Amino acid sequence: MKPHPPFRLSESPLRHPFTVHAVQAPAGTPEWASQLHDLGFVPGERVQLMARGLGGDPLVVRVGWSTYALRLAEADCVQVLPA
Repeated sequence: MKPHPPFRLSESPLRHPFTVHAVQAPAGTPEWASQLHDLGFVPGERVQLMARGLGGDPLVVRVGWSTYALRLAEADCVQVLPA
């Protein structure tokens, strides 16, 4: 079976478990990678998209045992794989 390529957390279906593959911040905001890392978005950690705000922004995301609201642009930085 061919492995599934990583995709953005913001594109994941609601309430399905995924694993963080990588975090890549945009060129203009390199600090986002360390901020997301500090929140627990590290490779191998379990993550779930729990809800989307009206218009798709913000997103409610559970990582490990914590739940956060992320902007769509921040969630775009997190690459995930099926758990």
